[in-house]
Amino acid sequence: MSASFSWDEPEGLAARGTLIVLAGRGEHGGVCERFGRRLAFDAYRVRALGDPTDDPSVLDEAAKLLADESLPGPKVLVGSDTGARHAAHLAAERVPGLDALILVGLPTTPWNKGSWEEEVAARTACPTHQGRLTNDPDFRRGALAVTPDLPELRLDLVRVPVLALHGKDDEVSPVEEALNAYAGHPGIHAVTFNNGRHDVLNDALHRTSAATVVLFLERLRLSPELPAIAEDQA
Repeated sequence: MSASFSWDEPEGLAARGTLIVLAGRGEHGGVCERFGRRLAFDAYRVRALGDPTDDPSVLDEAAKLLADESLPGPKVLVGSDTGARHAAHLAAERVPGLDALILVGLPTTPWNKGSWEEEVAARTACPTHQGRLTNDPDFRRGALAVTPDLPELRLDLVRVPVLALHGKDDEVSPVEEALNAYAGHPGIHAVTFNNGRHDVLNDALHRTSAATVVLFLERLRLSPELPAIAEDQA
């Protein structure tokens, strides 16, 4: 079983919910450390798991975390890359305990570039995260060019709110194809990021994507209908 990583709310604060992250191709839970620390600072607990395409037991672990009554709700599955496909599948299967989905860089078509320079540039424009991936002995280079068997995308069976995040400059999963996959599903709120690449949680605009996630979570805490909290009157 792949290792899991945890980040908790600061001492003295009540936890506001739990995020369970499914990593994408080549990744492990520790890759989302920056995202985990930032969300934990806002009092959300984060449990980051590995790549389900490499280790299917990750899906069992995610289901156990969703059923763990010691973890505060709302409970949200966050899937990045192929992890997004697996997260959507768990939601379509009505896994107990799930309150919402966050899908990041949903893969749509194979990506066939080969060199490491091309892969790391396609993943993120953030030099700090590029350096982390380059020097991470547990990160599997070349995995992005492999197209694994993935569960069918049945968003019509998903009955929880969905936040979809996608970079407009995503070469791995072109934004137009991702938006087409989301089209016609009223429970999905899609947000695209100018100049964003495949992993918008770890891209140059990672602060903006984290803020978008927090706003979604705060609305979710009020109601599954996601009522507005702040409105621009200009």
